[in-house]
Amino acid sequence: MAGKYEIDMCSGSLFPKIVKFSIPVILTSLLQLLYNAVDIIVVGRYVGSTALAAVGSTSSLINLIVNAFIGLSVGTGVLLAQNVGANDYDKAHDAVHTAMLTSLVSGIMVSIFGFFSCRALLHAMGSPDDVIDKATLYMKIYFLGMPAFMIYTFGSVIMRTVGDTKRPLFFLSISGLVNVVLNLITVIKFDMGVAGVAIATIVSQYISAIFVVLSLIKTDGICRLYLKELKIHGATLLKMVKIGLPVAIQSSIFSFSNVIIQSSINSFGSDTVAGNAAAANIEGFLYSIMNAFGQAATTFSGQNFGAKQFRRVNSTLKICLLFTGAVGLVLGPLLYVFGTPLLKIYSPDNLNAIYFGMIRLKYICLLYVTCGIMEVFTGVIRGTGSTVMPMVVSIFGVCGVRIVWIFTAFQYVHTLDCLYLSYVLSWTFTSLVHFFCYLYIKKKVLKPSDKTIPQAAFKAPE
Repeated sequence: MAGKYEIDMCSGSLFPKIVKFSIPVILTSLLQLLYNAVDIIVVGRYVGSTALAAVGSTSSLINLIVNAFIGLSVGTGVLLAQNVGANDYDKAHDAVHTAMLTSLVSGIMVSIFGFFSCRALLHAMGSPDDVIDKATLYMKIYFLGMPAFMIYTFGSVIMRTVGDTKRPLFFLSISGLVNVVLNLITVIKFDMGVAGVAIATIVSQYISAIFVVLSLIKTDGICRLYLKELKIHGATLLKMVKIGLPVAIQSSIFSFSNVIIQSSINSFGSDTVAGNAAAANIEGFLYSIMNAFGQAATTFSGQNFGAKQFRRVNSTLKICLLFTGAVGLVLGPLLYVFGTPLLKIYSPDNLNAIYFGMIRLKYICLLYVTCGIMEVFTGVIRGTGSTVMPMVVSIFGVCGVRIVWIFTAFQYVHTLDCLYLSYVLSWTFTSLVHFFCYLYIKKKVLKPSDKTIPQAAFKAPE
């Protein structure tokens, strides 16, 4: 029986339950992006395009630093989903408490590293001279919020594992409103520039982290948190690492390829950086919707894999592909059609930034559906406990294609069009390879007639 906020993923019709799971995830991601957009819009309109470039140019570097630890949260979600599907309360208890203590420790580590290394890393990326000082200040303050960011990330993953996607949405709504109000106060009233935006962000992160911890303490479900029992269980952490480490490596290398792309964008000047930052924020709204179905694919396939309901794993893939395909094919072109007025919201007076932003939207939004397909296949494969396979595929398919493209074709055709084309090529190639990987897993692992899971095939967690 599912609790008040939980979803029974191992019985009943999948279609409405995937919708019920995904809608709050979509709204949560959209709200998060909306609040991030407010950061960029406020500095773009009230401080200037240089400040816009400073804030926007840091995202790829921040992701590079934090994604290694975010991979562990994916490992937590997969392992916990399989434990819940198998009704193993003891292992679920160990996973929850190991994950939450790990989130705090990793948040402190990331905070210290990011605070002291950000300027050197920005310099290595070739950040423009008129941007680097503001970008450094923003990142130093931003990384002070990393403990809260990690706690919220791991905690919300735990809640979503059992289908509780509504409360993270509610928590983000409150913390996001605080972020918006503080943005307006610190930037417009007190003229604090990028520092004000960063302060507003970390305050909102600590608020959302507190809400998540309190909700886990008060829940009556399988994922209840007891502060006195916080402990890193070695065997559980090892399983999380076995699942999450390939994801962390994949995410880090993925982010590294984006850092290389950002460095290439930096070479075109601050107007291009500003336009790219605004366009990336706009396309993020589309990605967040498609990614929600990728998260649903991981969680539903994980629980049903743990319960040995293999037919439901295959059905999960089909339903999530249907949703993400429809979203990508409809909303992607719409964002491009309305790209110019949307970009003017971020930087109304900088026509160069708008022009460069439209170049990115042309290549990304029109073919973003391939990225969504890639996310769903990756999610289902991870749900079976196999994270090494998507890691290898993504390293060579996404990162490899982009890096090779940048150091070959882009060197001969040094244009933004050529640079952004690397995204589309990498998504298309990787989606195709993931499709064949799924067929292999379906044949070897997802056999409805089997009574047991062939553990040797992918060494999935028990």
